[in-house]
Amino acid sequence: MRRVMIIGSGGSGKSTLARQLGKILNIEVFHLDAIHWKPGWVETPLDEWKAIIDELTKKETWIIDGNYGDCTMETRIQAADTIIFLDFPRVVCLFRIIKRWLQNINKVRPDMGKGCPEKIDWKFLKWI
Repeated sequence: MRRVMIIGSGGSGKSTLARQLGKILNIEVFHLDAIHWKPGWVETPLDEWKAIIDELTKKETWIIDGNYGDCTMETRIQAADTIIFLDFPRVVCLFRIIKRWLQNINKVRPDMGKGCPEKIDWKFLKWI
Protein backbone atom coordinates (compact mmCIF):
# COMPACT_ATOMS: atom_id res chain seq x y z
CA MET A 1 0.00 0.00 0.00
CA ARG A 2 1.88 2.99 -1.29
CA ARG A 3 -0.80 4.82 -3.27
CA VAL A 4 -4.17 4.50 -1.59
CA MET A 5 -7.44 5.93 -2.89
CA ILE A 6 -10.39 6.04 -0.46
CA ILE A 7 -13.86 6.68 -1.86
CA GLY A 8 -17.40 6.41 -0.55
CA SER A 9 -20.47 8.40 0.36
CA GLY A 10 -20.33 11.50 2.50
CA GLY A 11 -20.33 10.40 6.12
CA SER A 12 -18.83 6.98 5.33
CA GLY A 13 -15.60 7.73 7.20
CA LYS A 14 -13.19 8.43 4.32
CA SER A 15 -11.25 11.19 6.08
CA THR A 16 -11.11 9.34 9.39
CA LEU A 17 -9.79 6.19 7.74
CA ALA A 18 -7.31 8.20 5.67
CA ARG A 19 -5.87 9.88 8.78
CA GLN A 20 -5.59 6.57 10.65
CA LEU A 21 -4.05 4.76 7.69
CA GLY A 22 -1.65 7.64 7.10
CA LYS A 23 -0.35 7.33 10.66
CA ILE A 24 -0.01 3.54 10.45
CA LEU A 25 1.74 3.55 7.06
CA ASN A 26 3.57 6.87 7.59
CA ILE A 27 2.21 8.17 4.27
CA GLU A 28 1.07 11.72 3.56
CA VAL A 29 -2.71 12.16 3.39
CA PHE A 30 -4.45 14.44 0.92
CA HIS A 31 -8.10 15.32 1.58
CA LEU A 32 -9.64 16.29 -1.75
CA ASP A 33 -12.21 18.52 -0.04
CA ALA A 34 -9.39 20.58 1.47
CA ILE A 35 -7.76 20.95 -1.94
CA HIS A 36 -10.85 21.41 -4.12
CA TRP A 37 -12.70 24.08 -2.13
CA LYS A 38 -11.38 27.63 -1.94
CA PRO A 39 -12.61 30.05 0.78
CA GLY A 40 -16.35 30.63 0.72
CA TRP A 41 -17.04 27.26 -0.88
CA VAL A 42 -15.70 28.32 -4.29
CA GLU A 43 -14.73 25.39 -6.52
CA THR A 44 -11.30 25.14 -8.09
CA PRO A 45 -11.52 25.67 -11.87
CA LEU A 46 -11.50 22.36 -13.76
CA ASP A 47 -8.19 22.87 -15.60
CA GLU A 48 -6.45 23.81 -12.34
CA TRP A 49 -8.10 20.85 -10.57
CA LYS A 50 -6.86 18.40 -13.20
CA ALA A 51 -3.32 19.77 -12.91
CA ILE A 52 -3.39 19.43 -9.11
CA ILE A 53 -4.54 15.80 -9.31
CA ASP A 54 -1.94 15.03 -12.01
CA GLU A 55 0.81 16.33 -9.70
CA LEU A 56 -0.52 14.50 -6.63
CA THR A 57 -0.75 11.16 -8.39
CA LYS A 58 2.86 11.43 -9.62
CA LYS A 59 4.11 11.31 -6.03
CA GLU A 60 5.72 8.06 -4.93
CA THR A 61 3.34 7.58 -1.99
CA TRP A 62 -0.01 9.07 -1.03
CA ILE A 63 -3.38 8.48 0.54
CA ILE A 64 -6.13 10.44 -1.18
CA ASP A 65 -9.62 10.57 0.27
CA GLY A 66 -12.58 11.92 -1.63
CA ASN A 67 -14.71 11.19 -4.64
CA TYR A 68 -14.92 13.96 -7.23
CA GLY A 69 -16.06 11.67 -10.00
CA ASP A 70 -15.31 14.28 -12.64
CA CYS A 71 -12.43 13.93 -15.04
CA THR A 72 -9.90 13.12 -12.27
CA MET A 73 -11.35 9.81 -11.02
CA GLU A 74 -9.74 7.79 -13.82
CA THR A 75 -6.34 9.41 -13.19
CA ARG A 76 -6.48 8.45 -9.52
CA ILE A 77 -7.70 4.92 -10.25
CA GLN A 78 -4.87 4.33 -12.72
CA ALA A 79 -2.23 5.64 -10.29
CA ALA A 80 -3.50 3.86 -7.16
CA ASP A 81 -2.23 0.47 -6.04
CA THR A 82 -5.04 0.16 -3.48
CA ILE A 83 -8.63 1.39 -3.72
CA ILE A 84 -10.86 1.29 -0.66
CA PHE A 85 -14.59 1.79 -1.19
CA LEU A 86 -16.53 2.50 2.00
CA ASP A 87 -20.09 1.30 1.46
CA PHE A 88 -22.32 1.94 4.45
CA PRO A 89 -26.13 2.16 4.58
CA ARG A 90 -27.49 5.58 3.69
CA VAL A 91 -29.06 6.01 7.15
CA VAL A 92 -25.64 5.49 8.80
CA CYS A 93 -24.02 8.10 6.54
CA LEU A 94 -26.86 10.59 7.10
CA PHE A 95 -26.61 10.13 10.87
CA ARG A 96 -22.85 10.75 10.74
CA ILE A 97 -23.27 13.84 8.55
CA ILE A 98 -25.83 15.37 10.91
CA LYS A 99 -23.69 14.51 13.94
CA ARG A 100 -20.61 16.03 12.25
CA TRP A 101 -22.56 19.17 11.36
CA LEU A 102 -23.80 19.60 14.95
CA GLN A 103 -20.27 19.16 16.32
CA ASN A 104 -18.75 21.60 13.84
CA ILE A 105 -21.30 24.39 13.34
CA ASN A 106 -19.42 27.51 12.19
CA LYS A 107 -16.09 25.65 12.32
CA VAL A 108 -13.77 24.54 9.54
CA ARG A 109 -12.72 20.91 9.87
CA PRO A 110 -9.03 20.10 9.22
CA ASP A 111 -10.00 18.00 6.21
CA MET A 112 -11.88 20.90 4.56
CA GLY A 113 -10.69 23.92 2.62
CA LYS A 114 -9.76 27.03 4.56
CA GLY A 115 -12.71 29.40 4.82
CA CYS A 116 -15.25 26.61 4.29
CA PRO A 117 -17.18 26.20 7.54
CA GLU A 118 -19.25 23.07 8.06
CA LYS A 119 -22.57 23.14 6.26
CA ILE A 120 -25.40 20.92 5.15
CA ASP A 121 -27.56 21.67 2.17
CA TRP A 122 -30.20 19.80 0.23
CA LYS A 123 -27.87 19.08 -2.71
CA PHE A 124 -25.38 17.36 -0.38
CA LEU A 125 -28.08 15.37 1.41
CA LYS A 126 -29.50 14.20 -1.92
CA TRP A 127 -26.03 13.09 -3.03
CA ILE A 128 -25.73 10.86 0.05
